[in-house]
Amino acid sequence: MLVAYPGLTSFWARGGQGLDIQPGTYPNLRELAFEAGGLPAETVRNVGECDLPQLRHLELWLGTDAYLGDSTVDDLGTILSGRRLPVLSYLGLRDAEIADQVAAALAGAPVLARIETLDLSLGMLSDVGAGALLAGQPLTHLRRLDLHHHFLSEEMMARLRAELEPAGVELDLTGAEGADTDLDDRFVAVAE
Repeated sequence: MLVAYPGLTSFWARGGQGLDIQPGTYPNLRELAFEAGGLPAETVRNVGECDLPQLRHLELWLGTDAYLGDSTVDDLGTILSGRRLPVLSYLGLRDAEIADQVAAALAGAPVLARIETLDLSLGMLSDVGAGALLAGQPLTHLRRLDLHHHFLSEEMMARLRAELEPAGVELDLTGAEGADTDLDDRFVAVAE
């Protein structure tokens, strides 16, 4: 689709099977989103291999391995470097079973310093991932941090509010599922 329509500025797709993006240069694309209960690692890596000089909004629903979501943090490496995303302002790594690992990788990622909205919602984020985010580079430059549907404790939510809201960061902590430390009891919001 992107190859056939090089003037395309926005591409959103829902579903994980059969999704593919060919590494290449897409000079006009401003929005790219793949919503899936499980996004294959190859798709994530291919997005990272694209040159997207005008992309402002990137949204990947990583999902769960039960639905082909076999991505790891290593597969996100090029995206997190930001090298091919010079004007990115919204980064959504959503619905992630590996939300804690994603948050830890983002804490030191070069792309984080440039974005205005970070969206880690719908996943299995716990105090471990939120703590890693807070221990990393400052987040006070963000306009918005969306964590809705999470597994954070009351103490961690209070800490996030205390550190970010005074700086003007809009924080979405709705959809608290309880501070469950057992991975088997956590779930992503969208799996099927």
